[in-house]
Amino acid sequence: MSQNLSQALDYARNNHQRFLEELKELIRIPSVSTDPQSAAEMEKAAAWVADQLRALGVSEVAICPTARHPVVCGEYRCGLPAAPTLLVYGHYDVQPAEPLELWQSPPFEPTVRGEYLFGRGASDMKGQLLAGLKAIEAILRNNHLRVNLRFLIEGEEEIGSPSLKQFIEEYQHRLRADVALNLDSGIVAPDLPTITVSLRGLAYFELRLYGAAGDLHSGTFGGVVHNPAQVLCELIAGMHDRQGRVTLPGFYDRVRPLSQAEREDLARIPQDEAYFLKTTAAPALFGEEGYTPAERAGARPTLEVNGLYSGYIGEGSKTVLPAYAMAKISCRLVPDQDPNEVHEQLLAYLREHAPRTVRWEVVQWAGSPPAAIDPHRPEVAALQRAMEQVWGVKPAFKREGGSIPVVAQLKEILGMPTILSGFGLPDDNLHAPNERLHLPTWKRGIETLIRFFDNLGVTVGEGAPAE
Repeated sequence: MSQNLSQALDYARNNHQRFLEELKELIRIPSVSTDPQSAAEMEKAAAWVADQLRALGVSEVAICPTARHPVVCGEYRCGLPAAPTLLVYGHYDVQPAEPLELWQSPPFEPTVRGEYLFGRGASDMKGQLLAGLKAIEAILRNNHLRVNLRFLIEGEEEIGSPSLKQFIEEYQHRLRADVALNLDSGIVAPDLPTITVSLRGLAYFELRLYGAAGDLHSGTFGGVVHNPAQVLCELIAGMHDRQGRVTLPGFYDRVRPLSQAEREDLARIPQDEAYFLKTTAAPALFGEEGYTPAERAGARPTLEVNGLYSGYIGEGSKTVLPAYAMAKISCRLVPDQDPNEVHEQLLAYLREHAPRTVRWEVVQWAGSPPAAIDPHRPEVAALQRAMEQVWGVKPAFKREGGSIPVVAQLKEILGMPTILSGFGLPDDNLHAPNERLHLPTWKRGIETLIRFFDNLGVTVGEGAPAE
């Protein structure tokens, strides 16, 4: 270990309590992006982040307005000609704290109980954001960072980042980098560090079926007029076969098969059948045959019904033959599936299977392509080595089942891959009452990022492995 790295690690350990107090400061700002009454708090949180960047010595720090909440940008240039450039992404907004009565301590008054810090945003993602900033501080206070940095810290992630795509397109010159680092994720267990190498994409639809001009008496017209609710149920039932596979034509044509190495790595994730049964309290699991639960949850595409509506759904009985039926349907997509192609596949399925006794239409509400990063990239190797240096075990590569729009947007607009990691835990109560951050893991996370930046500067910037 070099003397400079040793000094940076000692600095982080000696200043851990101050880092924690500064995290508490940020948590005390109720930056709830979905609440129109929180506009002033959003501005305050953006200013707090900007001040942190300036204190690090970041130049050209700017609080950039958007249609709703501002984005904080900045840049650090290390001055080395061969140094890589890393875009550090984060968000300072949080979810609403309701229901307040379920919190054991006030959500915006951070409280330490045992090994945990409780408060809204403690894990998602103010704690993760501060882990990155404090790792950078530890290096800059003790030696020369060998990586160029750019920062993109937004305030709308918890509401779907509606302003971000336009912002990235407009400010491309301030955001271009070799790779992005997104810490808005976590590890699967306190003793198993994790790097997410793939995110599923999303295609979201509303299927609407129309029968008669209005609701009818089921005694008079039942058996004569086709019931849209029945048709909808039959169409949805046909969207999976007995093996749990999606039946939309061509749905699997672009799906990459899992290699043996990928399956072995996913097998390290402690999410077996028992885990999902315990977590969900479901009576049994369901899914595509031939794949483990961990593989189905992150590495295989899905089609799910998110909502259904038709006819009378109030208490008691009403003998109605509904004129209208609707279902909300989402597909989680894996590389190299395309949301627009899946839209066409759904239309093809309906053209083939929907009867002439109803009219139908499909509204495409949302679409986000899947994203993946080559696990053999030197930047990923630098983080992998840093995690192994801190935890003493090889990190697992995880395929995340959800979607993160900014990852796809950076790839689509800037051609930039994203390293997705972080140090939250599955039981951190994200978006729920009593959100918490495991402080020993957070401390390890800061040390990991110090080593990552050190490894990255050598591995990529100088073309030699770190000691």
